[in-house]
Amino acid sequence: MAILSIPDLNITERDPQKIREFMQVRGIFFDQWQADIVFEDSASQEEILKAYESSLTPFMHAGGYQTADVITINKLTENYEAIRAKFLAEHTHSEDEIRFFVDGHGLFWFNLENEPVFNLLCEQGDLISVPAGTKHWFDAGETNPFVKAIRIFIDMSGWVPHYTESRLEERFSNFRVSK
Repeated sequence: MAILSIPDLNITERDPQKIREFMQVRGIFFDQWQADIVFEDSASQEEILKAYESSLTPFMHAGGYQTADVITINKLTENYEAIRAKFLAEHTHSEDEIRFFVDGHGLFWFNLENEPVFNLLCEQGDLISVPAGTKHWFDAGETNPFVKAIRIFIDMSGWVPHYTESRLEERFSNFRVSK
C-alpha cells in the first residue's frame, strides 16, 4: 500500500483514493493494479512480463509506449551503492518514467514548482507515471533494498537521467517513512 508524505508539513496519507487525487492534481499518474503473482527468484523478465501482459498491453497501447523490461534490485545487486547514488540525485527524463511494482518497494521524491517537496512510497501493486521533465529522485533503500518493477518506455533513450545539480535530495537524506 502506497504512503504519501510531505515532510515539511508533517503530513502522511495512506488512503489510496486521496493519494491518487493528490498525484493527479499535480499531473502524476498513480494507480494500483492486481499484483498477487508470486515469482521464483529465478523468474525471467519474459515470465514476469507475460504474467502481466493483460494489464500492460492496453496501458502501453493507450499511451503509445513501445517497450517494457523488468528491473530487480536487492541486497545482492552488484554495485548497488553506485546504482543507488545515481537514482538518489535529483534529475529529470525526456520521457515519462513509468514503474509498476511487481514486488518490493521504493520511494519516489518530487520537487515541483511552488509545492513543498513530497514523496510516495510505492509497494507491490502500485503503478506510477512520472511525467517527462519532472524533477524527482528515487530511493530503493539504504539497508535491505528490494524492488522488482516493470519499467515501461516509448524509447529507452528517453530514460537517460538529466541531473539538476540542485543537491536538494541531501536535505531529505535522513527521512524515513512511518509505516
